Amino acid sequence: MNNNILTVIELARLTDVEPHVIRYYTQIGLLTPERNQSNGYKVYSQHDVIRVRFTRKAKSLGFNLKEIKEIFSHTSDGKSPCPLVREIIINRLMETKNKITELMSLQERMEKAINEWEIMPNKMPDGETICHLIEGFSEG
Repeated sequence: MNNNILTVIELARLTDVEPHVIRYYTQIGLLTPERNQSNGYKVYSQHDVIRVRFTRKAKSLGFNLKEIKEIFSHTSDGKSPCPLVREIIINRLMETKNKITELMSLQERMEKAINEWEIMPNKMPDGETICHLIEGFSEG
């Protein structure tokens, strides 16, 4: 393997991702390989290794691929992506906290339902009800 030129398979091995991930990142523009002059295949560089590793780390922090592409764009334009990164992560943290609060509320409702339903008998639908457990549940 030439250290300056990598195939999809080589890049995938170096970055511990599946080759289809490399192909997808290329398709959406996160990676911009050159063409091998002798065979026309796409070839990747050490720069692409850095980008794939960065993408994996950013995804582990909750960044999506669109945001990662925007970060790369700032870098390509010669701008620091750090203000954007901070803004995105602050917003993502607030979204996550809100989701956790919603999920905890859902968990409480589910636990309340289970407790209420333990003493309720099973019933057949009667044309006016589908499942009396759900229809009779009071959230208050």
